[in-house]
This record gives sequence, structure tokens and C-alpha cells, in this order.
Amino acid sequence: MASFSSTTVFLLLISLNVSAFFIAVSAGTFYEDIDIKWGDDRAKILENGQLLTLSLDRACGAGFQSKNEFLFGRIEMQLKLVPGNSAGTVTAFYLSSQGPTHDEIDFEFLGNLSGDPYTVHTNIYTQGKGEREQQFHLCLFSVDETPIREFKNLESIGIPYPKNQAMSLYSSLWDAEDWATRGGLIKTDWSQAPFTASYRNFNTNACISSAGKSSCSLASSALMAADNSWLAPELDTRGVEKLMWVRRNYMIYNYCTDTSRFPGGFPAECQATGDS
Repeated sequence: MASFSSTTVFLLLISLNVSAFFIAVSAGTFYEDIDIKWGDDRAKILENGQLLTLSLDRACGAGFQSKNEFLFGRIEMQLKLVPGNSAGTVTAFYLSSQGPTHDEIDFEFLGNLSGDPYTVHTNIYTQGKGEREQQFHLCLFSVDETPIREFKNLESIGIPYPKNQAMSLYSSLWDAEDWATRGGLIKTDWSQAPFTASYRNFNTNACISSAGKSSCSLASSALMAADNSWLAPELDTRGVEKLMWVRRNYMIYNYCTDTSRFPGGFPAECQATGDS
């Protein structure tokens, strides 16, 4: 199995429409790459497999899952969030393994009233433990390749790192009016239903895992030699500058500075990275 010591297992970027970016290279159709998991006809694959839509009504939402599982890589998906008054809705887009000690890299786009920015809620689970939330206002993400979050490998001080469990890509659209928008103060306006999120251009450049074996195990040297800048062990100077700019201007919550939540001291990774 290939072993890379990159700062993040997957490269996760955001851009508008909105796009979220996360390695055999594939640019197939949704018929080839995606399984509809729930929602019945609320999930649809259209335009000869080039467009996928998820819809939410008062009865139910919908969701899908990638056919493949991935260990390391970059995954691209153009995602158009629910337009207009999306208050109370959540469009989730995440990578996750299975089981009680699962790893997960999580984006949840929390809807809002017309004219207000989306909030992107991020979390990272390692060995089944999460509670690493950061939130950002989404109005900035108009430029591709803008990092919004970095999770460093701190295994040397005993903090698990999500590098060994293969993860599938998931996305879903569902109702969370009890908490999603301003802590639940703004409810879903069901007169606007159905709410619809749309997906295009699903591309992967990733190590696919099957039966416990990685597609990169025999080709890791070729991957490393290719132009895969996401394999760099850490952000370059420009990447760090972009990350700090995002944090200064658009971060609205950071678990590493929440004293009411951690009165006895911040988690170890916050102290090790100077984030607290």
C-alpha cells in the first residue's frame, strides 16, 4: 500500500458555483461513478449522466455515494447549492470510512435567507472522534485553489491521523431547520420547496482501494513523479498566506478558541499548532 506523509489526506478546496475539490484518473459519467442511496425520485441523473440533482421536500431529502473508495487523492465536483431562500436546508459533502472508529472529512453547507451568505461547517473525524468544527462564511469562495482548512499530521504526539482507512464520497440534501440557520431561529420555508442542489464534472485523480489493496501500491513512484502538487507534505508559502487570509476574514467559529466548550483546556492538536 502506498504511504504518503502529506499534511492532508485529501486536498479539499472550495470555489463558486460552488465547487469542492478533494488519485487512477477518471472523468466518467454519474451512471459509472455514483450510486443513488436514498430519496427515490428526488435524486436524478440527467443529460446522459453529466448532471445529477438532489431535491428536498417536506417528506424527504436525497443522497448519493461514490462507487469507489479512496485512500489518497484529489476529487473534483462542481456543486450548485440551493438558490434563493435556503434557510433550514443542509447540503452535506463529505468523505467517510465505515464503522465506529471511522475517519471522515466533512463539509456541510448551511442554508440561509436570500441575500445572506451560506455558512460552510467543517469537521474532521479520526478513529471515530470528531468535535473539530470550524465554520466559514461562503461569500469568499470565488477563486479555485483556495485552501480553507489544514489538518496536520500529529501522530508523533498521539493524535490519530486519517491515512489508513479508505473513504467513499457522499453527498446529501436534508432538512435541519432545528439548528442549521442561526441556531434554528430561521425555519425552512416549505412554500419554496422542492429545494434542489445540482452536481456536475465529477473527476477523480486518486488511489482507489478495493479488497484492502490500493491502486497506487504498484504505481506510487509514477504518482509522485507526476504533476500532483497536492502530494506536497505541506502548504507552500502562498498557500499558507491564502489560508491565513481566509481565517482572518471569513472564519466565524473555531473549536480551538471556544473556551466555554473546553474550560479545562483546548484539545492537544490546538495547542501543538498554536491555534488556541
